[in-house]
Amino acid sequence: MFLDLHRVYAFVARFFREAFLPPYEWQEIIRQFYEVGVRSLPLISLTGFIMGIVFTNQSRPSLSEFGATSWLPALISVAIVRALAPLVTAIIAAGRVGSNIGAELGSMKVTEQIDAMEVSATNPFKFLVVTRVLATTLMVPTLMMYTVLVALLGGYINVHQYEATSFVTYFDQVFGAITFLDIYSSILKSFVFGFTIGMVGCYKGYHSSKGTEGVGRAANASVVSSMFLIFIEELLILQIVNALRPS
Repeated sequence: MFLDLHRVYAFVARFFREAFLPPYEWQEIIRQFYEVGVRSLPLISLTGFIMGIVFTNQSRPSLSEFGATSWLPALISVAIVRALAPLVTAIIAAGRVGSNIGAELGSMKVTEQIDAMEVSATNPFKFLVVTRVLATTLMVPTLMMYTVLVALLGGYINVHQYEATSFVTYFDQVFGAITFLDIYSSILKSFVFGFTIGMVGCYKGYHSSKGTEGVGRAANASVVSSMFLIFIEELLILQIVNALRPS
């Protein structure tokens, strides 16, 4: 256990050391931005839109018992911005991006491509790890904000269908219910989640072994470990934000 902790610490420390030293792999970073961000848009769009509709449908019966369906836009806004959008985006990214990173690096490790890059005087850590971690760290917050927009649009369609609420009135209530602290905390969580997804996927893939079986284990461990850490980080950040929130 202590050896594993030391390897994780050394891996993270090496990332921060390599990330700020030239040369920079700009072309590979841009390619990873495309892989993590653009190629995740269809899944994120569908999931966010359905999430907004489903949450609105589930919340309406409870509010209608008290005659408070007019509070739906504010409730949707608070739930999506504070909790659902960062968490759902991170889980989707962990499943799609984390497993891909673990499998890709694991395959390169067991086929000795990483060793070949070291022999050819190329820095495989900077090219493979730093670029992917930077991409997930920067793109997950962007995807989270897009998820918020799509989910709020899904909620608007459902609210407009039942309550005939106008577009302007709906979004006026939406933005009136959230604060800058809610937005900043969600962005902070997304940065942490993205860094965790990239780092865990790269670590599991970079240290995989035992042939093709190790590749499958690296991909599976990347998803499971990322999701576990995401929920732990969500709990810790939530406690900090609640302590800062004015009563």
